[in-house]
Amino acid sequence: MTTHHVSTVLVTGATGGLGAETCRRLAASGHIVWMGVRDVGVGHEVAEKVGADTPDADVRVVELDVTSDDSVTAAYRMVSESGTGLDVLVNNAGIADSFATPADTVPGDFLPVFGVNLLGPVRVTHTFLPLLAQSASPRLVMVSSGMGSFGVTTDPTRIESTLHGLVYPSSKAALNMVTTMYAKALPNIRVIAADPGYTATALNGFSGTQSVEEGTDAIVEACTAASPAGMFIDRRGPVPW
Repeated sequence: MTTHHVSTVLVTGATGGLGAETCRRLAASGHIVWMGVRDVGVGHEVAEKVGADTPDADVRVVELDVTSDDSVTAAYRMVSESGTGLDVLVNNAGIADSFATPADTVPGDFLPVFGVNLLGPVRVTHTFLPLLAQSASPRLVMVSSGMGSFGVTTDPTRIESTLHGLVYPSSKAALNMVTTMYAKALPNIRVIAADPGYTATALNGFSGTQSVEEGTDAIVEACTAASPAGMFIDRRGPVPW
């Protein structure tokens, strides 16, 4: 896989799981990494671990709550005034739902999950687009899920087809549509949705069958590959919408 140089990446939801591992891998490759975190204290602790194996890693912490206009605006101000610029925005922050059965799901169950998984990426993207647009090779990466794919969830050979929930899958399906619309509306920005796969993280109680490093393969490719496999990819290649 050939790569091009990416100087600065911002990752939301960066204190654990896929976010922290993405930051670690990008920092180890020489990129300037902004870790978007809700708790700055925890963020600095994770940043130290992220940079532990790479003494000259440039890892920076910025307070960023994807559900808050004020927080995202303040984060934008901090990053833009730092002078690092921004080449890649990774909308990684996400939450699971209550895992209620479809029959037991009520409208209120959707609000917090859509607030983070869909409106969060829209809020952060809208705010950071002016800075991202200044990059010579800007990228917008959405961390989606095979659970948001009609093709994957209807394939009987995939574990995703055995999971029945209304909230989380629909939030990621909506994010996929938003991704395709950004791609059409922003032709100068490479827009990619990444499916980490069933990865062992806190989101699923560490029940996933992939390691967190395997789970970040598609995210890192979306950030760095000169020619990613497609607009919706997992670690093996293109994912059906």
